[in-house]
Amino acid sequence: MNLLHAASLDYMNRQRRAAEPCVMVIFGATGDLTSRKLFPALYNLALDGQLPEHFACIAFARREKSDEEFRAEMLKAVNEFSRTKPVDKALWDAFSAKIFYHKSDFHEDAGYESLQKRLKELDSQFGTKGNRLYYLSTQPSFFPLVTEKLKEHHLLYPYSRAHDSQWSRVIIEKPFGHDLNSAIQLQQDISVELDENQIFRIDHYLGKETVQNLLLFRFSNPFFEANWNNRYVDHIQITVSEEIGVGTRGKFWEEAGMLRDIVQNHMMQLLSLVAMEPPTSLNADAIRNEKVKVVESIRPFPLDQIDNYAVRGQYGEGKINGEHVKAYRQEENVDPQSDVETFLALELYIDNWRWSGVPFYLRAGKRLPRRTTEIVVVFKEVPGFLFETQERKVEPNVLVIRIQPNEGISLKMNCKTPGNATLQPVKMDFQYGSYFNATPPEAYERLICDCMNGDNTLFARVDEVIASWRLLTPVLEKWENETPLIFPNYISGTWGPKDADGLLMRNGHHWFQDTI
Repeated sequence: MNLLHAASLDYMNRQRRAAEPCVMVIFGATGDLTSRKLFPALYNLALDGQLPEHFACIAFARREKSDEEFRAEMLKAVNEFSRTKPVDKALWDAFSAKIFYHKSDFHEDAGYESLQKRLKELDSQFGTKGNRLYYLSTQPSFFPLVTEKLKEHHLLYPYSRAHDSQWSRVIIEKPFGHDLNSAIQLQQDISVELDENQIFRIDHYLGKETVQNLLLFRFSNPFFEANWNNRYVDHIQITVSEEIGVGTRGKFWEEAGMLRDIVQNHMMQLLSLVAMEPPTSLNADAIRNEKVKVVESIRPFPLDQIDNYAVRGQYGEGKINGEHVKAYRQEENVDPQSDVETFLALELYIDNWRWSGVPFYLRAGKRLPRRTTEIVVVFKEVPGFLFETQERKVEPNVLVIRIQPNEGISLKMNCKTPGNATLQPVKMDFQYGSYFNATPPEAYERLICDCMNGDNTLFARVDEVIASWRLLTPVLEKWENETPLIFPNYISGTWGPKDADGLLMRNGHHWFQDTI
């Protein structure tokens, strides 16, 4: 067995194994994330046999609740948000018996002391071996406080690579800072208490089935990998579009904006997976090393020409699916004169041998015509093409990797039409759901299971986070010192401001608005 084959088998086996025994403690457990994502994920892991047999979960929050009240709330949430319905009563009864509620404020020492006592009781009752998974489903400002209290009350163990030792790991949700300096400060604060290998920065995009498939698709298909470079690729587009507006999240959005909320994390993760070099192995550090190299190789934006490489926008009134929707500045908890962007388009260049000269276009926006996340790889034309005429330009080959919805991959090529000598683009289309006759697992299922196993492949490493902020913080600072000339500058239900089209047109390109 060669080393590559052995590494591939190890990678696939890591995807299938059940998680290690542990108690999971969710801080901020009365928030939406717990009910909409975390407990549906835990239930489905139990349903699929991937949740450890020796497991318990403690919900840590400030509100007064009994175990029974919290369990009833989570049953309602799973019934509403789980990908598998209806809930299996026998399974739920066994699963919910391992769920407990713990009332405390994050700063309250007595709450951590009683938590420690309860954890030891659960270890004895469920055989969880002292292993701890702490999920900080809180505002980032609480991350340092919670980790400090955990360490102070001996609820964190020193990091060890030994497999037979007890472990403690901490999952934190984005945002990982709001600019370069704050990201560095956050890392300094939490690394006082935690080793980097104990910190799991979760980005749910990396848990999506199609995102995980990027590695296997690229490096197990020689046809594509051999052509995955500047000799054959003309340009690459990455789009994250949403029909919805900011809704009730106006206060949050006023502090974040599109660059911070989507581009700096989700889209940079997608970009690094698309553009990375083959890793030396399939272990976590080897893969993450290559991702970091991509981000560090992105050419810094020339700030005196920022408008040539970055276009920001804000939605005005318009129609979505035939219904009138209001402008961003009319949303709840939004400044009527707000300059916060709800749309962003970037032109990037990766200065390495593989991608030299190839434009990468990133686009993310709210109140666009449809919800989609997709990667579009446009291949170069054949020089002196035989079948091109003045009346008809031959379409390029285009590969589309759909992250959501309708997860799958499609390839456009040119074929002769029956009965005459004209060319017509045709599409080969693979869809996960229909081909495998199964619903792909939700992202949080995979990521929680990986964390229980100590596999941090799909979690962001600190150097990757810092490199991303180092690239994008100058853009934020430039925008903060300049008022956009026209906001809002695109109508809800359209594909964003016209300047975003111009970003591509000057290179002879256009956005692929509708999947091929």
